[in-house]
Amino acid sequence: MKHTGNMQAMVLEKAGGPLVYRQVPIPQPSDYQVLIKIIACGICRTDLHILDGELDKPKLPLIPGHEIIGTVVKTGGTVTELSSGQLVGVPWLGHTCGRCKFCLLGMENLCDAPLFTGYTIDGGYSEYTVADARFCFILDKRYNQPASAPLLCAGLIGFRSYSMIAPSAKNVGFYGFGAAAHILIQVAIAQGKQVFAFTRDGDERAQRFAKTMGAHWVGGSSDVPSEVLDAAIIFAAAGELIPKALKDVGKGGQVICGGIHMSNVPEFPYSLLWGERSVKSVANLTRQDGLNFFSILKNIEVLTQTKVFRLFEANEAINQFRSGQISGAAVLVMNDI
Repeated sequence: MKHTGNMQAMVLEKAGGPLVYRQVPIPQPSDYQVLIKIIACGICRTDLHILDGELDKPKLPLIPGHEIIGTVVKTGGTVTELSSGQLVGVPWLGHTCGRCKFCLLGMENLCDAPLFTGYTIDGGYSEYTVADARFCFILDKRYNQPASAPLLCAGLIGFRSYSMIAPSAKNVGFYGFGAAAHILIQVAIAQGKQVFAFTRDGDERAQRFAKTMGAHWVGGSSDVPSEVLDAAIIFAAAGELIPKALKDVGKGGQVICGGIHMSNVPEFPYSLLWGERSVKSVANLTRQDGLNFFSILKNIEVLTQTKVFRLFEANEAINQFRSGQISGAAVLVMNDI
């Protein structure tokens, strides 16, 4: 089948502006890439940071989106990992150099010359995309649905964040209860942990959502949890949550910052850090993270709650996502679905 000509895409032309719905040429894969017909693409908090210019080195014009589910329709000349017809997922990390010290140490998430899907290379707010075959995940047929798209970042980055906490941690705080938290709480509960969900103060909708997802305790970000926490994961992009989380965890407690961007961290006394508490950021992901995550999902049923929008409705979807009107995740589907 011929996959040339034009396709529909939502294009960011300048930071701070709306996405523009227009026709662009269908990209063609290089030797190491595959052409993917997109089924769905999730909207991630990182997309907002790109649109708002907080991540300030995007390719422009840019097709955003890095939570991609699609089908391979064409392969490059040297591709052996994938074949036409396979269902794949495309994550945030789109390419690494393979030569820097981090790549050679198995820490490709810290590569000195990476490319990122929907940021420095075009992503999934479109009918087709090309991707490095080596960085695509082969997916089981059960993921052939729009609800699977958030697993490719909210799930993967959330899982890397969750993997940073000590296995012995029982009381785990989630600060910010959105797309990532609603996926990871299902894994945490299945592994016998108690999740304490913190939302914006007064956000009763998010608190009800967290409760329905099985949170042991819910409250606002300024509230004191009912028990001392062993670890905390901050999904929200609010730097002021770091000292608050340090107050909430006990001695030896870990505070994991799961976002790629966060507002400035306010000054706080050393006493909050003392007692061998720690603060650690999470940067990107590795391919091994993805393999581990999807392996775990073979034994743990994780259901995503999504609100689906057509591709041309991306600006409305982003506005609803930004304003907290969506419980769970927002997902774009292509217009012929």
